[in-house]
Amino acid sequence: MPERTPLISGNWKMNLNHFEATALLDKLRYLLTKEDTESVDVSVHPPFTDIRTVQTFIESEKVPIALGAQNCHWETSGAFTGEVSPAFLAKLNVAYVIVGHSERRQLFGDTDEVVQRKVGAVFGAAMTPILCCGETLAEREAGSAHDIVTGQVGAGLQGLSSDQVSSMVIAYEPIWAIGTGQTASAADAQEACGWVRAEVARAKGDAAAAAVRVQYGGSVKSSNVAELMAQPDIDGALVGGASLEAEEFARIVQYRLA
Repeated sequence: MPERTPLISGNWKMNLNHFEATALLDKLRYLLTKEDTESVDVSVHPPFTDIRTVQTFIESEKVPIALGAQNCHWETSGAFTGEVSPAFLAKLNVAYVIVGHSERRQLFGDTDEVVQRKVGAVFGAAMTPILCCGETLAEREAGSAHDIVTGQVGAGLQGLSSDQVSSMVIAYEPIWAIGTGQTASAADAQEACGWVRAEVARAKGDAAAAAVRVQYGGSVKSSNVAELMAQPDIDGALVGGASLEAEEFARIVQYRLA
């Protein structure tokens, strides 16, 4: 089985202007040690208006954190007012792009087809997609969580090679746990991340399933991250609100010290 380096990603959502973003990163660069960032990959995903500022800070200060984006369009250019091209993100040295986050699916109508096109576009611009999947509380209570999760994953992987899938990230995020303070138990999170890996194996083969990194997202905090990360199919965390506080996010990255 290949070694999967954990990836801890901070999704800032629509928070932090570019001044606040710089202040947060300035704290993080002192809180995270070389040992921390050698054993764990770290990415931050600021709003689009912050990306150039964050890129400049990371590169000028040599901060060992990867730059990410929260979304993109599937086309390189065109008459798409208000959208952002994956090619533009790549020019700013963005490494990871979140695709199909539950808020994009629920609030902005991103269908499985749209998500699949965005995944392909991110790869086309030589960046790595973080494909999100997850069920609502109603879907979970109805017993359809497995079908929802595997269906979203299967749709997102269409048209990709096994090598591409091996290099990407898939984030399982129980929608009922995002921003609610509720967290799936470690056993529940492991079960769902196991579904993700099994679907990758079914769609793209065992080698891709063994290599793909699966994150858990849903009210991840320093108090629960170590237990989550101890699960065999969880290779990282997609962190929301806790990534807006430098000290708390650093403690999440440093989960091995817990």
